Amino acid sequence: MARNTPPRTSRLARGAITSVAAARIGLARIGHSVRAPSEQAQADHEAALGRILFGALGQLRGTALKVSQMLSMHPSLLPEGVRRELARGQHQALPLNRALVGRVFRQAFGQEPEALFDHFEPTAFAAASLGQVHHAQLAGHGAVAVKVQYPGIAATIASDMQLMRTALRALAHTDMPLPAAGIVDGVMDEIEATLLREVDYLQEAEELAWFAQHAAWPGVAMARPIASHTRAQVLTQQHLPGLHLDAWLATGPTQAQRNQAGQRLWDWYLHCIFALGRVHADPHPGNFLFLPVGDGDCHLGVLDFGCTRALSPAFRAGVQQAWSALLHPASAERDLQVLQAYQALGLVGSGLSAQEFSTTMPLLAGMQDWQLEPFTAEVFDFRHKQPPPMPTAEQQRVLGRHMAGVPPEMPSFERLWMGLMHLLTRMGAQVRTTNPWVHSLPLTTGHAHVTTTRR
Repeated sequence: MARNTPPRTSRLARGAITSVAAARIGLARIGHSVRAPSEQAQADHEAALGRILFGALGQLRGTALKVSQMLSMHPSLLPEGVRRELARGQHQALPLNRALVGRVFRQAFGQEPEALFDHFEPTAFAAASLGQVHHAQLAGHGAVAVKVQYPGIAATIASDMQLMRTALRALAHTDMPLPAAGIVDGVMDEIEATLLREVDYLQEAEELAWFAQHAAWPGVAMARPIASHTRAQVLTQQHLPGLHLDAWLATGPTQAQRNQAGQRLWDWYLHCIFALGRVHADPHPGNFLFLPVGDGDCHLGVLDFGCTRALSPAFRAGVQQAWSALLHPASAERDLQVLQAYQALGLVGSGLSAQEFSTTMPLLAGMQDWQLEPFTAEVFDFRHKQPPPMPTAEQQRVLGRHMAGVPPEMPSFERLWMGLMHLLTRMGAQVRTTNPWVHSLPLTTGHAHVTTTRR
């Protein structure tokens, strides 16, 4: 399919692609079952299944590629070989031709973009899975950025999610160690809700305005929306200066500039998580701008508020209780507090005993240590941060037996945390990680309290 054409939006065409993928998964399962079992054979089998899924998603494009990206950031949901292949679905440019851009504007405003702006650049300067962004000039506002949604994208979400569920059910009929069907369905429901929010640019404009007002932070800038030139499929906002991560790193920023930008990113995110309970949930490198301002200082611009998430007080309290406990030395009391936090979050059942949970803790230790490593030093050097450990097939099977469910906030929160760790590691930042939230609780099996004290 040509790269300047929009994603296929015909339900029949998209259904045929998924049906072929499901059939290929079935054939791969049969082929794998007749081969002698080995660790390498299992890894090759997982990779082959991942390539089948990604190949189908690549043909569907649009929201399907976005789903691929989201699923790849849940290490406990899919086998590592499958997850690694889906990770290739990071934002891929899909430029619209001029005629399609004009069609979107005529449907949204009844006018061509040239009639709405003093100047509108017809060639997009940024493109992602759901839309693309153009430079423009607007009287009274100066330089603005105009995000244009690909035609028909919103209409494909429900059918795409149903098709993806079909593909995952086919995967579940293989010998892959997937969690229970109810847990997978819960994650897929949350992804679908996230996509529905992300294609509503009027809602994104509201989020932009809310964060600009309530999440202000020194050295962190968020563009304000321009309501008069915003519709459900077109978002106009202030233009933010700065360089994307790769371009900024290519300029050779000093360690002081890396540290300053990393500190602001860390402080802003922890404030949003624990104090505000509302987060930018898509920390993709393309969603941040870096602007050196001299004297070792670096300002940060935050883009794309289509993917945000409210975190309930109960969820924040559970995370705070679990993380604070895990920073203490191993003990029965510590494990009991972690168990209580996981039960409060709904991750494990209320009937799981402390003794049973103690046998599960070693399986969780790798990911827990990776998540909490930055909190173990007053100043953490992200230049030495390693990629997250991936559970083995046997670990996934054991964890799947004990996992009771996934809190609705968890998929977004996991994606947020993994993305934040990746960003800070790419930046090579040294960050002061001590804070009044995660380090504030004594080791007790009582309930956690989320403080709202600003740093």
